[in-house]
Amino acid sequence: MNMKPLPLSAVAEATGGLYIGDSEKKSAPVTGVVRDNREIKPGNLFVCIRGERVDGHDFANLAFRSGAVCCLAEHELNAPEGPYILVKSTLTALKELGAFYRGMFDIPLIGVTGSVGKTTAKEMTAAVLSAKLSVLKTAENLNNEIGVPLTLLSLSKKHEAAVIEMGISDFGEMSRLGKMVRPDICLMTAIGHSHLETLGDLNGVLKAKSEVFAYMKPDSVAVVNGDDELLYSAEPGIRKITFGLGERCDYRAENIVQHGIDGISADIVYPGGRLEVFIPAFGRHMVLSALPAVVIGHRLGLTDEEIREGIMRYAPVGGRANIINTGYIMLIDDCYNANPNSVSASVRSLCTLNGRRVAILGDMKELGGESKRLHEETGRLAAENGVDLLITCGETAEHIHNGFVIAGKGKEAEHFSSITGLLAELPSMIKKGDNVLVKASHSMHFEEIAAELKKLY
Repeated sequence: MNMKPLPLSAVAEATGGLYIGDSEKKSAPVTGVVRDNREIKPGNLFVCIRGERVDGHDFANLAFRSGAVCCLAEHELNAPEGPYILVKSTLTALKELGAFYRGMFDIPLIGVTGSVGKTTAKEMTAAVLSAKLSVLKTAENLNNEIGVPLTLLSLSKKHEAAVIEMGISDFGEMSRLGKMVRPDICLMTAIGHSHLETLGDLNGVLKAKSEVFAYMKPDSVAVVNGDDELLYSAEPGIRKITFGLGERCDYRAENIVQHGIDGISADIVYPGGRLEVFIPAFGRHMVLSALPAVVIGHRLGLTDEEIREGIMRYAPVGGRANIINTGYIMLIDDCYNANPNSVSASVRSLCTLNGRRVAILGDMKELGGESKRLHEETGRLAAENGVDLLITCGETAEHIHNGFVIAGKGKEAEHFSSITGLLAELPSMIKKGDNVLVKASHSMHFEEIAAELKKLY
């Protein structure tokens, strides 16, 4: 779907750039914005971003040959085969262009952030809103300072709402994202132990996430987890609606029943009503992704029946609590990322299943000085909740192993320093009928373990 009309002259104005090239092409419309020359379609604007290993400027002429109408560059191009706009920083210009283009739309934009469950909450909210509206959502987890403007720049005339995931790891980042998105509704899932190396502690996490509120209008709404003490006490300066399991929450879940790997049923109680829902996803914690989707659905005028239908449409994305019956084991592929809060929720869900419960856990990154303690606590939690076999891999994951051993389950634990070593022993450790959870920080590449588990028979 093409963008709204955006001539190259407007791109140059929005980015403060200098248009260089055929003046007659200055009125040509941009049909899309990409940073990967392999994705170029006729009429696209190619953003030349300099990375650690690859410099997009080197691919400018390839982009022109693929149909790019123009390039955004931060230095003069050598023998360019088309026009380009020269800016000081292509990354900054991309963000400025995203903010400019967002201003061309008068539709509700929902920003989703938090330390855990952002992508799931984004997917659930988009599924609900899609029961009535044409919705743009962040693809996968393109939630950073490149992904967010590219998502905004994929808005088209057909869209009636957008759900934008906003991920950060340091102070100031949320301000830059908020300046672009300017959400009408901001969903905060939870404040947890993530990016502590840069944010310090939980109060630092809250402070960094809360930067978004400065970019929201007075009539905007913050939808926050009311079971989270920091979020419950936070004063965003705009209306706040809480969700959770506690009585104090505006929207709360009651009568939660887990139906094995098939999903969860619950009653959502809200001011003036009650809604019975079935969430086709594994784990009690999935209720905390459905609740804000109900809140936001109501805010945008959906009926209870439309919301119920939307929740039923939800499907997990890759590496996030995907349940796969391989015919040999029941695999819970949750390997995309991990922090103490998300690992805790996944382990508890694993331990609701009948049969032998195996947790394959790896390093949880960016926990700073709290890393050892939080890894050990995760090991103790795994033991206390009934994990039958704990397999750990990685330098800091050894502390998960130690916590499990301290809790008295040393005979049911194996630790490996490398994935290669773990994979070599995997067939001998896993038995037919096992329930196997795979979870670690993304940089641990536990998708390799999940792939091998799918091959076992």
